[in-house]
Amino acid sequence: MPPKEPDRRAKPHRTIRRLVIWYRRNAAVTTLVGTATSAANTAGSVAGSVAGAAVSGAGSMAGAATSAAHTVLQPLVFDPLRRLQRGLGGPDENAPINDADRLWVAVDGMGGDHAPGPILEGCLQAVERLPLRVRFVAEPDRLRTAVAELELQAQLDHAITRGWIQLVPSGPSVGMDEEATVVRRKRDASINLAMDLVKQGQATAVYSAGNSGAVMASAIFRLGRLKGIDRPAIGALFPTRDPEQQVLVLDVGANMDCKPEWLHQFALLGNIYSRDVLQVARPRVGLVNIGEEECKGNDLCQRTYPLLAAERRFLFAGNCEGRDILSGNFDVVVCDGYTGNVLLKFLESVGSVLLDVIKVELPRGRRGKVGSAFLINNLRRIKKRLDHAEHGGALLLGVDGVCVIGHGSSKALSVLSALRLAHSAANHGVMEDLHALSGQSSPAAGVIACG
Repeated sequence: MPPKEPDRRAKPHRTIRRLVIWYRRNAAVTTLVGTATSAANTAGSVAGSVAGAAVSGAGSMAGAATSAAHTVLQPLVFDPLRRLQRGLGGPDENAPINDADRLWVAVDGMGGDHAPGPILEGCLQAVERLPLRVRFVAEPDRLRTAVAELELQAQLDHAITRGWIQLVPSGPSVGMDEEATVVRRKRDASINLAMDLVKQGQATAVYSAGNSGAVMASAIFRLGRLKGIDRPAIGALFPTRDPEQQVLVLDVGANMDCKPEWLHQFALLGNIYSRDVLQVARPRVGLVNIGEEECKGNDLCQRTYPLLAAERRFLFAGNCEGRDILSGNFDVVVCDGYTGNVLLKFLESVGSVLLDVIKVELPRGRRGKVGSAFLINNLRRIKKRLDHAEHGGALLLGVDGVCVIGHGSSKALSVLSALRLAHSAANHGVMEDLHALSGQSSPAAGVIACG
């Protein structure tokens, strides 16, 4: 009986087989980004195709598999910064910018933990990528020192020559640890001068990463409140399970104790912002509560619910439990500033904690290194997606001007992102609609009235 012919088909290398087995067994990890099935199938097909070319040893094979998997898996997680920067109707970064289309934005160059250097660096990046001109308000001596330390002089001179940046000298700035009322004494502080530029029509928006209480106080004193709005609110964009959608949460820190009427006003402000800037046709507004039923919650929630339910100028979608805030079922969520600030700070920690947990749980040795090659970049994107600081800033809604408050630790990337947000708000006619709001009567017991 003739000997059996050997199977000449190329067999997958042992390293690749182990890689596929490991990845399939750990496919559940990828459910963190909602792509477990597709990622596992893609990884299997990639590993199989690479295995067919196994001719140069285990080392090169593993490297090819890692590179191929990285190429395929990288686009599966959407970076919210791209959504924030380019998905809100903003210009394409690759398209040339017409200088005639540039809007003036006033920037508090002394606001923030790292000011003024990184703030200026972010502004320099912004004027290169966005149709903006920046009036940069800062203390001259400290600014010169920061420019020299970061070697920004040539770039700054170029921007000034092109007319993209104008330096505005200021007096002593407001410290991050000072009381908000200090803005009354330090009249020529950078935040006050920046607000004055908006008030005088020399800028369409203002940005500051400084003391949030001082920013709010300066905005109220210098810009004034909108008619019919008792208290401004800070609105922050939170990510949802849908990478194409954000939910606007307000208030996240401006008003620790609130009245039902204020929450109703927050809902009106958030509805206009979500509709005009986020381009949501009919935003769904929710009230943060501990249950879906109308009777649930504390006294504030129970008294606020009927005001929101009676309102006809927006779609009230009912109570929103904590687990539903990021579900994508709501476009605007209102709460008191104490609750909102807790939510904001909690969300800021989730991304880094999640990444640390995954790193600890990955297998050790070669298997862990191979697995990390598949997942680590995606997990870093998740961290950015869950980190509110990556969104750059939050809008102070309810004052008579576009005002963006940045994170205190903002550096160049966050400044760039915040200026995109300021441009979007100024470019979508938000203020016109907010001014029109004060002239409308309210079905809910006249909460918003003329004058």
